[in-house]
Amino acid sequence: AAIAARDGLWFHVDGAFGALAMLSDRLRPQLRGLSRADSLAFDFHKWAQVPYDAGCILVREPGRQAAAFAQSLAYLSRADRGLAANAPWFCDLGPDLSRGFRALKVWMTLGTYGTDRLGRMVESCCAAARHLADRVDAEPMLERLAPVALNIVCFRVRTGDTDLDRLNGELVKDLHESGIAAPSTTMVGGMLAIRAAIVNHRTTPRDTDRMIDALLGFADTRLADVRPTDTDPPGKNQ
Repeated sequence: AAIAARDGLWFHVDGAFGALAMLSDRLRPQLRGLSRADSLAFDFHKWAQVPYDAGCILVREPGRQAAAFAQSLAYLSRADRGLAANAPWFCDLGPDLSRGFRALKVWMTLGTYGTDRLGRMVESCCAAARHLADRVDAEPMLERLAPVALNIVCFRVRTGDTDLDRLNGELVKDLHESGIAAPSTTMVGGMLAIRAAIVNHRTTPRDTDRMIDALLGFADTRLADVRPTDTDPPGKNQ
């Protein structure tokens, strides 16, 4: 934020799901500087538990947003009254000329649960992520690949001389097909990582333990298939 202000740059923050950590008194200090953004984008359909899709953008100077997207076409002419009157026209604020009533489900969610309850839910997700990170750190077969700031834990199975990227990719598929958990993958430091992003209000530390137990079981099964036995001839499974 300070660099952007010094050099006259537009400071945009892609808040995705993380911006909603502002709803938590405990987590808010981690988002210092967010209030200095010229624009902020985030999704209600992630941590706010709103059905997909529901994105939001906040712009400090709304006139600049309209200047970027407004179109002065003949069939979009304004009038002083009637249906073509009144401002803003929402088509002046983005590329869509037509759009659904996405704001309704956001309004209903906020009205039903309130920001305090959503903030506690965000904290609960982060607590589950910290529990998962502790479990990963305690397992000799697992390796955490990045610090845990909020709700994302990146880790992998590490063992033997196996192609670890391929092994971890297959293990994620095993988890998906088991129905136990649905982590994704990403790359961290050139290594394929299992990425657990906890945003569901129903996820508990017990759920993360079930995922790790299943993961270790799948890993044992796969590694048993490639371990040489005493009766294997030299070179087999290598």
